[in-house]
Amino acid sequence: MADFKHIISRFGLNADGATVSPFGNGLINSTSLVTLTDGSQYVMQRINDSVFKNIEQLHHNIDTVTRHISAALKKHGVEHPERKCLNFLCDKSTGKTYTATDSGYYRLTQYIPDSVTHESVTPELAEAAGRAFGEFEGMLADIADRLYDTIPDFHNMEFRLSQLNDAVAADTTGRYNGVKELIGQILSFADEACIPEQLYRDGKLPMRVCHCDTKVNNVLFDKNGNILCVIDLDTVMPSLILSDYGDFLRTAATTAPEDEPDTDRIHINHEVYNAFTRGYLSSADSFLTPLEKQLLPQAMFRFAYMQAVRFMTDYLNGDTYFKTAYADHNLVRAKAQWRLACLAKDLG
Repeated sequence: MADFKHIISRFGLNADGATVSPFGNGLINSTSLVTLTDGSQYVMQRINDSVFKNIEQLHHNIDTVTRHISAALKKHGVEHPERKCLNFLCDKSTGKTYTATDSGYYRLTQYIPDSVTHESVTPELAEAAGRAFGEFEGMLADIADRLYDTIPDFHNMEFRLSQLNDAVAADTTGRYNGVKELIGQILSFADEACIPEQLYRDGKLPMRVCHCDTKVNNVLFDKNGNILCVIDLDTVMPSLILSDYGDFLRTAATTAPEDEPDTDRIHINHEVYNAFTRGYLSSADSFLTPLEKQLLPQAMFRFAYMQAVRFMTDYLNGDTYFKTAYADHNLVRAKAQWRLACLAKDLG
């Protein structure tokens, strides 16, 4: 591991006697819990600069969002605002909320005591998560500062379909003939799936500041089950509102994992779907436009479809992006997400 004492000291902390231990189970960044001799604790992350290639833009987004949320909390007199928003420490020599070392980029946030996250989704947690993400977007609905696309075209359906078409044309692995019927079925929905992009170009659908990784474990709760704040802000960027609503439902409101080989086992969990929707609209209804509300039932279809497209693209390209456990893993994933997309299409 890097010299963590040197990294900690850059943020103005006394690292003598500090301990560092693995923390959480994030898949992108390496995360540790730092405990100082005075008992104070901080979360330290090594930022994955292979995924997030422009750290300056990444932290511009994070800093802009956290400052805006902190100001909104204070304006409305929220109790204990320090527990309702992540607080990033600054490198004392640069004033930035990250530090660059020979071993990579690091950041520190204050650990929020007596806080928990959840991995599994119940209807109760789904409703709370919906409310949390709706509140998060609501606090940022009036943000004036420009935000960057930290992962360009991340939730751009037209771009994802162009990648699939390129993979079909290249057929570098010779796999196309074995799946061309399925690809034809998938592409038959392409025009419908891209309607939101066209509505945005027509000026009918706004870009919002979205989280873009809406999973239940990205909501922090206290030990009594009360919402504290939304965490894991690396993917916060401009996007259509369907991103946050649809991406949560794709992973949470289903009866099977995204790589379920038996597609007959894949169904929509309507309890979770309805609970998340109820929670989300309880906090987002005030700022959503009528057209955004009208399109919400299509969001789960859109994101299951997008994931089917991405898995199929990677399968044709030789499994170069997603980690796989066996030869046809991406094909199994694509079939599972296609099944879910077909089920979710009826919701709209």
